[in-house]
Amino acid sequence: MNYKQSQYLRQINVLASHPELFDYDKGNGYFRNKKYPFVLSKGINNLFEPIRDKALKYFKANGISWWGGYKPSGHMLSSQMACLNHLFFIREDDNAVLELINNIRPGLHFTKVLPLTLDKDQKYIAFEAVSKYDHMNEDGPTRGANCTSIDALIAAVSDNGERWLIPIEWKYTESYPPTDKSQEDNPDKPKGNKLRGEKRLKNYSGLINSSKYLLPYDDYVEKPYFYEPFYQLMRQTLWAEQMIEHKDIEWIKANHFLHIHVIPSANSSLLNKKYKCTDKQMEESWKSHLLLDCYQTITPEKLLSPLKGNDDYSELINYLQIRYW
Repeated sequence: MNYKQSQYLRQINVLASHPELFDYDKGNGYFRNKKYPFVLSKGINNLFEPIRDKALKYFKANGISWWGGYKPSGHMLSSQMACLNHLFFIREDDNAVLELINNIRPGLHFTKVLPLTLDKDQKYIAFEAVSKYDHMNEDGPTRGANCTSIDALIAAVSDNGERWLIPIEWKYTESYPPTDKSQEDNPDKPKGNKLRGEKRLKNYSGLINSSKYLLPYDDYVEKPYFYEPFYQLMRQTLWAEQMIEHKDIEWIKANHFLHIHVIPSANSSLLNKKYKCTDKQMEESWKSHLLLDCYQTITPEKLLSPLKGNDDYSELINYLQIRYW
């Protein structure tokens, strides 16, 4: 049984043993026109109860798309739901957010976190974050859809007074087939046209060539940058670099970034398999393509560990332990 299959069973069991966490939802909801026991009939029940109303208002106020549609997904393995369930409850507490980021990398210490002006309410974690302007040839930023976006974003000031971006990419059960996105067809054209892949190559090749962070190639067809999960990591690295490059006109004026990849340690299908495009495991593959040390993996439980023992977050920690840890 792989990790994804084990989590299907886990979520079905949690739904049965702790129905109060899901407003007594019975499951067997629809996902892509089929019913599944691990899909809730009401997507809102997929969120930690204290954040439900606020999360709905937040997404609406900021024009953010939900994964897979116009409302929260009932799919209990949704990484968007997992990210919100872990982080949304603390986004208004600057001290809690500061504790989290000071627990990520030894030797890197922050003195404060900054309110994020891309959000209407300007709190300390933003979700589905995008740049103010399109710096990556993606036809305009739209939060949560059709462009490079960041699952969760924090901005902070380090000990020496410099500002940092902390983009967070959240994974749950994801794993990826060896598909070269530089060769992908436009599905509306005859097979073999490669138009979607050509557009991606045109969008990002020049940015990679001029990047201070990414190892360049002579050309990018069949190269790791266009295979998942590296395609996503490449775009998010470029996104953060462009935010710094254009800091005078962007939401946040930052000098550095630390790219955080949150992955459960048991997801060996993502972390531990050898990728054909690199012949290495995921973390080693990606770090071998970075010119600067700007990337860190961490587990969800390790990220949230500073909140354990804090009475203000005991309900949240209990929920996360039952549901995910």
